[in-house]
Amino acid sequence: MKVEVLYFDGCPSHGALMPKLRELMEEAGVDVPVELRRVESVEAADRERFLGSPTLRIDGQDVDPPASERTDFGLKCRLYALCSLASSRRRSLRVTTRRWRSRFCACSVRARR
Repeated sequence: MKVEVLYFDGCPSHGALMPKLRELMEEAGVDVPVELRRVESVEAADRERFLGSPTLRIDGQDVDPPASERTDFGLKCRLYALCSLASSRRRSLRVTTRRWRSRFCACSVRARR
């Protein structure tokens, strides 16, 4: 499994995402490194299909399923609403590692467009 967080310099949100992401990974029994990838230009944002900072991808797929249909790439902020930790913990007990991405997506991510 590959976990990536894409961001741009100066983004205040990717630092806030990291502890929550690591907590969810630990609860789900996922023990892989998180690759931090800085997006440095508008051209790189287009090339990377970067919808904003932070962008979380699991095995190359954005955790927000509708993201694959979006084309509003650029150096901008992306906000996520995280579910309560209690709800996350309940769900993570029923999930195997290979299904972690779908649990994270169903539970944790709602991107504002």
